[in-house]
Amino acid sequence: MRSDFSPDKALRLARETLQIEAAAVQALADRVEREPLASAFAQAVRSLLECKGRVVVSGMGKSGHVARKLAATLASTGTPAYFVHPAEASHGDLGMVTEQDVFIAMSNSGEVEELTRIVPLVKRMGTRLISITGRADSTLARYADIHLDCAVEREACPLRLAPTTSTTAQLALGDALAVAVLDARGFGAEDFARTHPGGALGRRLLTHVADVMRVGERVPRVRESASFSEALLEMTRKGLGMTAVVDAQQRLRGVITDGDLRRLVERGVDLRSLSAGEAMHPKPRTIGAQALAVEAVQSMERHRISQMLVVDEHEQVIGALHMHDLFDAKVV
Repeated sequence: MRSDFSPDKALRLARETLQIEAAAVQALADRVEREPLASAFAQAVRSLLECKGRVVVSGMGKSGHVARKLAATLASTGTPAYFVHPAEASHGDLGMVTEQDVFIAMSNSGEVEELTRIVPLVKRMGTRLISITGRADSTLARYADIHLDCAVEREACPLRLAPTTSTTAQLALGDALAVAVLDARGFGAEDFARTHPGGALGRRLLTHVADVMRVGERVPRVRESASFSEALLEMTRKGLGMTAVVDAQQRLRGVITDGDLRRLVERGVDLRSLSAGEAMHPKPRTIGAQALAVEAVQSMERHRISQMLVVDEHEQVIGALHMHDLFDAKVV
């Protein structure tokens, strides 16, 4: 095997590969709204929605890699699914498949032996069979209850041998199927977050203010009658750049911030003569403990503030938030 690398040739082949595969996906997009693929696709979506068991996806070789990805996408978007290797299925793993499942077989040729050997057994169980192949006259297509035709004109490989365009078409059609199903299920962002708790979206949609707020002695607060110097000392100790001003029942009366201090100094006010109640500004921005942390971020950004008090239904101060707390929790 010779090595004859040419940067120009590599770039030309890259462009041609992308153009060939993009054209194949576009052709598939045009066909999916025409018969017979249109009816078959709708039937496949309905079958997945009505599935009482799980969706079992199987494929061999490069189609097997695509099948694994389809199973993972379905599972993460509200449709319980898993991948079964067709060769392992012949040696016991077929026992995982039940009549309540839907079986999706993926193969460009539709003739791969490992699949054609097991699909008659799948059919005998009463399991609904969907095939995704590039040949409508293939063995898998004939066995299937529903056949999704993802034929392509040619592979992007210069030898026309390596699965390239065909696997791209399988991947795109599988994604289209998963998207149609999740939409029909009403699967939303919060559902997605529950299946992706470790991701950024999961943190944003599953983290509540109560999970990240400062509580107890970490919350700066003074009584209305406290001197301004006491309020300033509380702000300094707690390091939030503000302090809540509360009454005897710990109900919020107002807040003093670094910005308030600066404005008072600019006005030439004698700070030593002020009480906390006189220096505060009333009706500060607050949030509830059960609100999503991302709501606190949005409120802070909208009102251009970097800290916020957390209150309960009786307006009692129960916590405090700083934008840094939200950064640390990776909500922002």
